[in-house]
Amino acid sequence: MTLAPYVAILGRGQGRARSLTQDEAQAAMTCIMAGDAAPEALGALLMLLRMKGEVACEIAGFTAAARASLPAWQGPHPAVDWPSYAAGRTRGQPWFLSAARLVAQAGYPVLLHGWNSHQATGASVRDALCHVGIAQVAWPDAPATLSRDGIAYVPLEQLSPQLMHLLRLRDVFGLRSCINTVLRMLNPAAAPVALQGVFHPSYRELQRDAALLLEQPTLRVLKGGGGEFEHHPAKDITLHGLTGGTVWEGPTGTAMTGHHRLSDTDSPLAQVWHGAVQDDFATAIITSTAALALSALGVTDATRAAADLWQRRHRACAA
Repeated sequence: MTLAPYVAILGRGQGRARSLTQDEAQAAMTCIMAGDAAPEALGALLMLLRMKGEVACEIAGFTAAARASLPAWQGPHPAVDWPSYAAGRTRGQPWFLSAARLVAQAGYPVLLHGWNSHQATGASVRDALCHVGIAQVAWPDAPATLSRDGIAYVPLEQLSPQLMHLLRLRDVFGLRSCINTVLRMLNPAAAPVALQGVFHPSYRELQRDAALLLEQPTLRVLKGGGGEFEHHPAKDITLHGLTGGTVWEGPTGTAMTGHHRLSDTDSPLAQVWHGAVQDDFATAIITSTAALALSALGVTDATRAAADLWQRRHRACAA
């Protein structure tokens, strides 16, 4: 198996090159995940796709093959897939982790997975997990952790070393590739509700249309804080996605007024979560993000439900 036919399709030249079909993209990614792709061909394929601009059928095909390469999920499916793959250079604290914890405490199991290139900074997603009671686990241990805690985080390098290698090729190219989008689409445990953040608005429709081809039941894509699924509570942002397997679009609404940046607050996430610090802006980020997730899950009056979950968070954790 070789990538040469797919590189040729993309690189034939002006007037002759075309996008890959979904089947072609799936075959190309299957070759890559099997370790059969020459590194020169892999680099050519990924950069040709970047120059051309990926289309939904290509992302759907790559995602299907990436999913097929993963070890099987051995347990009940989570209710929510919550990927975290943003670079995060423009964000502050990862408040979305607190929102995910609230969703889990509402009885909707959440599977988080990811890698962030800013892991060594003070706002590291992984460093913050322990502050809100989220365990970082290997893929085989995730089903048991999800059953026990209602939430778990799986590092990409534990989930798939091959996909981690493809993602880290950004360090070689100096450019992102479609792998960043594929990882957001991955949904490795087939959750019926997928929540995806994007930094660039054009990816909202791309990911929605790819999810439609993959028959994802419910999806919400948000241009969120630092590229994560995290809502700015003073901005009414258009959500794109799917409901019941059909195209859906709607506003986020606003939870507060005024001009704020997500990095405006320097309150430590742990202290806000445990109640040692009262920070209205951080609380609004958390509860408005949780409300968007709960709404996708079909919760009536999701805004009120999120606020109630926030007030009861310590009792829920103690129980």
